[in-house]
Amino acid sequence: MVQVNVFIYDISAERLWETGRPIPPVKVSTNLNVVAINKKPKGMLEVPFVFTINYMPAVAQISVKGKAHVKGAKDDLKKIHTAYIEKKPPPPIIVQSISNVVFLESVIISRTLRIPPPIPLPKIPSVQKKKMPKPSYRA
Repeated sequence: MVQVNVFIYDISAERLWETGRPIPPVKVSTNLNVVAINKKPKGMLEVPFVFTINYMPAVAQISVKGKAHVKGAKDDLKKIHTAYIEKKPPPPIIVQSISNVVFLESVIISRTLRIPPPIPLPKIPSVQKKKMPKPSYRA
């Protein structure tokens, strides 16, 4: 079992859309780039990453940089590092841990910039009124 701690070192966000102008429907694209998986002393791996969010049309852009520290059993860490050297994707637990932190930070930033959040909001199904049966007045 591995443990992942995510640290953010740099956040850059810019609203490109003029304030006061209504924001049109946007398409949000996100990209999480794991730069490397490096061995560190004391049985740890360090995973630098860059997370970017772009809006179409160009409403805003957000960039988050940081490092994840992965700790665990020596064999687990060795498997993760060997897979990286073999150009295999990082384990889902690392990607998910980083994603959870950066998406949360990005939502807070999007609120500050007054732009749509980078995650799709849940759709509430439209409520249709059921037709009530007509009362029968027969005796």
